Amino acid sequence: METDDKIIRVVLKSNEYELYFNSLDAKTQVKYDYAIQLMQTQKVVSQKFVKKIQNTEFYEVRVSIGTNEYRTMLVAVDSPNFMEATQVVLLNSFLKKDSKQYTREIEKAKTILEKEEII
Repeated sequence: METDDKIIRVVLKSNEYELYFNSLDAKTQVKYDYAIQLMQTQKVVSQKFVKKIQNTEFYEVRVSIGTNEYRTMLVAVDSPNFMEATQVVLLNSFLKKDSKQYTREIEKAKTILEKEEII
């Protein structure tokens, strides 16, 4: 992907996301950076990288390294739909272990939204 691709979506980062990102190894950070670059420059992003979490307002950024599945909760700020949004916020991140984990992570994302008064 070219570095001069036009930015169509601003990706903001919560403090929780920044702390998590900084704790990751370099290879995983590179994959996250690639996913963020896609979100910034592509109107439609493959579900391999961004997927809607059913029955919530949230989406997840999906990063896979070997057998590890990393997830970051995100919310579209100026639209209910990620593809139409021009601004999104990365909230909290986790290493996916099982589907039951999502309930906790969704609650954590809601708390971050309220605490940081993002929308």
